[in-house]
Amino acid sequence: MRNIFRWWWGILLAFLLLAVVRVILPLPFVIEVIIFSIYTMGCNFLLGRVGFISFGQPAYLAVGAYGTAFYLYYFGTNPYIGILVGLLAGVVVSVIVGAFFVRLRSDYFALVNLALAVIVYYLMEKILADFTHGDNGLWFLTRMSSTPGLDITRPSHFFIFVFLVAMALWAFYKYLDDSIYGACCLATKINEDKFKFLGYSNFNVRWLAFIIANTTTALAGTLYAVYLGFVSPEITSPARCADPVVVTILGGVGTLYGPIVGAIAYTGMKDLISGFIVNWELFIGFLLVFIMLAGEKGIWSTLEPILKKAHPLKRILPSW
Repeated sequence: MRNIFRWWWGILLAFLLLAVVRVILPLPFVIEVIIFSIYTMGCNFLLGRVGFISFGQPAYLAVGAYGTAFYLYYFGTNPYIGILVGLLAGVVVSVIVGAFFVRLRSDYFALVNLALAVIVYYLMEKILADFTHGDNGLWFLTRMSSTPGLDITRPSHFFIFVFLVAMALWAFYKYLDDSIYGACCLATKINEDKFKFLGYSNFNVRWLAFIIANTTTALAGTLYAVYLGFVSPEITSPARCADPVVVTILGGVGTLYGPIVGAIAYTGMKDLISGFIVNWELFIGFLLVFIMLAGEKGIWSTLEPILKKAHPLKRILPSW
């Protein structure tokens, strides 16, 4: 019972705080933070667990978003089915692309993913313009039909939906962190030769990690599509390729709560500072330099030891 409590208390506390933030801050801001944190989870898992830095996450975000958009614009009106279609598209692309990309070294992996993002951008903007409507995008907000029970076409209900989805994902990644597979991911990151000597396949471990991470990114794309009711090539703009990497470093590489902390910091600074200064990215750059010089820990990695020492249940659970 004690182990179960230790396993769940952090996730429940994080989402309790997120629910409190919902009462204080505007609903659009909280929804953007949650979806952005889901978007960052894939990059965080690749970089923190497997050692792959990816500047191509917008490509997988676009796959999920356009999968949902094509269904809702051309074929159907149910947003839940649209999310499933986008998620399936993300799985298929991740399986196919990952079989080639994970064979590369980390530096080449970063570059080839960046190239993929550029390819997808111009594919959606120019080559497939007859279907994607180019820069005008696909508008389907009024085409989505109401769903029984939790109607995700309504912002308040959509918040509950993304809240539950994000909570399930955090639980899933927590399980991965504590599983044998999570240890295998760290092993192939730290010393792939020794890992291979033990009889394991570096390729299989990395391929599965690639599929998991980029399917998560595609899921974020489907959520953006349903929430906005609109998708354009800008979602995979090369100018935004560094965003998930920046948020990962801000929050703390390889940490469970790094994506949500980084998303809050990044989105908050963007919304606050951009009201006064156009080039708000300058402050993000200074903050990143400071974090790297201070020990590459990130916000959550810095706060975590302090929170553990101050935890009120330390006396009850001394082994926590």
